[in-house]
Amino acid sequence: MVTWLRGTTLVAGLALTGVGLYGLLDDSFITEPAGVLWWAVGALTVHDSLWLPLACLAGAALAAVGRARQAARRPVLRGWLIVAAALTTVGLPAVLRAGRDSGNPTLLPLPYLRNWLLLLAVTAMCAALIAFARRWRRARPGRRARSGG
Repeated sequence: MVTWLRGTTLVAGLALTGVGLYGLLDDSFITEPAGVLWWAVGALTVHDSLWLPLACLAGAALAAVGRARQAARRPVLRGWLIVAAALTTVGLPAVLRAGRDSGNPTLLPLPYLRNWLLLLAVTAMCAALIAFARRWRRARPGRRARSGG
């Protein structure tokens, strides 16, 4: 089963990569495909040299804090921090450039700071609800233990 799933995922990933490369090379709006490829290489480099180590360090720091009592909430908190970091990575350029229209009022016309903060608040509430549901499920009286086999 696992081998079949890995093979299927590999074929799907290669197919999507091929479609993306074809679109990159065939799109009339992309005048410098090499520039896009350099951007992709830069993005991968930043991900592997900056983003991934920071995420690992944050996870290790969270694991060291409050060992016994917060054990149930830490995975949810880690997951939310990863989601918040991804939202920040995507949204921060628009937040920082908001209000600079360069003579084009339709460029970045939305309240990006407010929207980014709302997204963070909504995802934080979802994480809190998940943590609460997990805690409530563990604390229910009369709950049967799951069998190990």
